[in-house]
Amino acid sequence: MRNKSFFVAYALLFIAQLMLCNYFTFTPWMMATLLPAMVLCLPLEIGTTGAMFIAALTGLGVDFLSEGIIGINALALVPVAFARKWIISVVFGPDLISRRKPFTIRRNGLPAVLMALSISLAIFLVIYIWADAAGARSFGFNAGRFGASFAPSLFFCTLSVRALTTKE
Repeated sequence: MRNKSFFVAYALLFIAQLMLCNYFTFTPWMMATLLPAMVLCLPLEIGTTGAMFIAALTGLGVDFLSEGIIGINALALVPVAFARKWIISVVFGPDLISRRKPFTIRRNGLPAVLMALSISLAIFLVIYIWADAAGARSFGFNAGRFGASFAPSLFFCTLSVRALTTKE
């Protein structure tokens, strides 16, 4: 039953990501994303290959339905899915993966969840901003965009983790 409610929440967060991309773009300096948290919270029964496939489909779906550059979200999201189990084992310990229990803010604590989200969000934003700039923007602009995008995205990702891991 958990997987059914998880994928309903995942679909709703996908729609929320589309809304963020389509209606809440205020400046070229900042972007807000939920995608790294969505991939990080995939059930641990899903292996790395399956997570990478889901990440690619999710990224391409967002690309087709919202942003102009096809493949940029998929390009940035697949490495997050590749590093997902490594991030979870480093931050929460390898026993979480062996027990196949999802991490939650209540069980693992907000600081640990924020650390895992920060790592996955940093991977996503570095690749996304690098691919979006395509050598046409300065390092200062890209660093500023990373800095301006990190805090709001971390906030939205934390809310996403809360939504995806409430049912245990």
